[in-house]
Amino acid sequence: MKELIELISKKLVEHPEDVQVRVIDGEDGQVFELRVNPDDMGRVIGKNGRVAKAVRTLVASAAAKQNLRVSLDIVE
Repeated sequence: MKELIELISKKLVEHPEDVQVRVIDGEDGQVFELRVNPDDMGRVIGKNGRVAKAVRTLVASAAAKQNLRVSLDIVE
């Protein structure tokens, strides 16, 4: 899952070397924290949050196939 998030995020941003994904295990499943260069935040979030929602949908679909509960947080 972490690799999927990194792959998608690196393709969206202008500074792929700054993409970081951290995994946090919680009671409700795993939380993935995505950090990108501040200049790339708009690219990852998208207009009205559409890109972020699409990435979250892809991650949730991949997690559902593995019977996992995950969430994606985009952190500054």
